[in-house]
Amino acid sequence: MSKVSQPRFHLAFPVTDLEQARSFYCDVIGCSTGRESDRWIDFDFFGHQLVAHLVDPADHPSAATNAVDGHAVPASHFGVILDWSQHEIFVARLEAAAVEFVIKPYLRFEGRKGEQTTLFVRDPSDNYLEFKAFRDIDMLFDKDIDNY
Repeated sequence: MSKVSQPRFHLAFPVTDLEQARSFYCDVIGCSTGRESDRWIDFDFFGHQLVAHLVDPADHPSAATNAVDGHAVPASHFGVILDWSQHEIFVARLEAAAVEFVIKPYLRFEGRKGEQTTLFVRDPSDNYLEFKAFRDIDMLFDKDIDNY
């Protein structure tokens, strides 16, 4: 039995088409699959377990937004924090796959201690994903945002 070196998160989320979800998460994002049935698929999402559960389109929740840096950021979203070089490679992967950005990659807090890059995409079931990177990962939970 393998030992978990760090906690992993598990997120179950709704999708309206399992095969479209498989294509997006495997072919575009780069996930592999684990267990699955005709109603759900496990994805290895950067070492974390995502479980796409099939729902009727009428049962899929709508997305409210919050204003952040002049962007309408989806209030309900998930993603990962990559290191800086991984993020640049990942952006190129998304661009090569012609993924439409909900919020194009941009730099926040440029030149300041909380400098980070972020982007938002949407999967085929209208779930929103954010991928970001911090110039200095030690700023991930820094509370002194007035100095950003």
